[in-house]
Amino acid sequence: MSNKDKKARIKNDIAASEKPDVRRAAIDLPEQPIEASDDYQQILLLEPSDNIRIANLTGPLDQHLRQIESTLNIATENRGNRFVIKGRHDAVIHAAQLLQQLYDDTAEQTIDSEHIHLALRELPEAQSADHSGIGDDEINDEIKSELALRTRRGMIRVRNAHQGEYVRHMLRNDISFGVGPAGTGKTYLAVAAAVQALEKDEVRRLVLVRPAVEAGERLGFLPGDLVQKIDPYLRPLFDALYEMLGFDRVAKLQEKNVIEVAPLAFMRGRTLNESFILLDEAQNTTIEQMKMFLTRIGFGSRAVITGDPSQTDLPRQTRSGLGHALSVLADVEGVSITKFEAKDVVRHNLVQKIVMAYEKREKQEKLADSEARASNSTSADNTQKPS
Repeated sequence: MSNKDKKARIKNDIAASEKPDVRRAAIDLPEQPIEASDDYQQILLLEPSDNIRIANLTGPLDQHLRQIESTLNIATENRGNRFVIKGRHDAVIHAAQLLQQLYDDTAEQTIDSEHIHLALRELPEAQSADHSGIGDDEINDEIKSELALRTRRGMIRVRNAHQGEYVRHMLRNDISFGVGPAGTGKTYLAVAAAVQALEKDEVRRLVLVRPAVEAGERLGFLPGDLVQKIDPYLRPLFDALYEMLGFDRVAKLQEKNVIEVAPLAFMRGRTLNESFILLDEAQNTTIEQMKMFLTRIGFGSRAVITGDPSQTDLPRQTRSGLGHALSVLADVEGVSITKFEAKDVVRHNLVQKIVMAYEKREKQEKLADSEARASNSTSADNTQKPS
């Protein structure tokens, strides 16, 4: 090779080395540009940097980040442990606090979409400050610490103001009602309160009661003994008990009759002393059944009644004992009533939207019915007037 060719080759190599690495530059570009409002931006650096924890935080295909963005109406992008958050000022601040909290959680556990959802529900803007004098500061300081329910498997904290009010009522009153939509934690918290009372020796046994009413269908004959027949109706209660006490302990306590399963129809004539009694799905009780149940409570006992008045499975002409009891006992001392709303739902986001959609439709139908009755009444009055 001539000297001229060598010089040309060296010159080409130098030029090639000075060209930017196009493939590397493409990797460094953000996959999705931030599209939220540019009102406010914050850079969050999560320490210590750990790729496994970052992957746990962001979720598969960044699902956790998309869930946070959708709920708070923000936009995020990250490179490693460096996060850029854009959106409204208060939403960005909450998002940064949430990401830091979740990253701290990843040090001890694997988080999932349910964990993200519950964390989002605990944000200050998701709380209401007008529930029985319980404000945001009280939610964070008083309810979450003092009203946390302690079981053998861990501590159960309230997620919103209505749950805090509900737990407070169960701890202070002998009879507590928890009514509202599905997914608000009524039954789960009641079971937790019952387990805590049993663990602290405040009561000697748990009595789980539920009306055996099919949900809109006829199941026919169910094989087995009494417990096996009623077991399908009480499965939600047992699921919570298994989670808090474990399968083996629940089975042992049942053998000793410390945990008792009783269909509502078989409660007549009994007096339950030193017991924690839980009546679930109370919207399916008749007025007579509800009165019978409430008069079973003996000394040293507590009773919690839960139900959703909008999901009764009673025949159309039968009035629910739950709604009747709420009106009759509203002013009775020692009886507390906690009413949950659609915004208190702590299940999947869609559950909350579904409940709110049904409530909206029911209000529209009631308004249409009242307008129709008013119109018919006006027409009847006009026809009765003398000509």
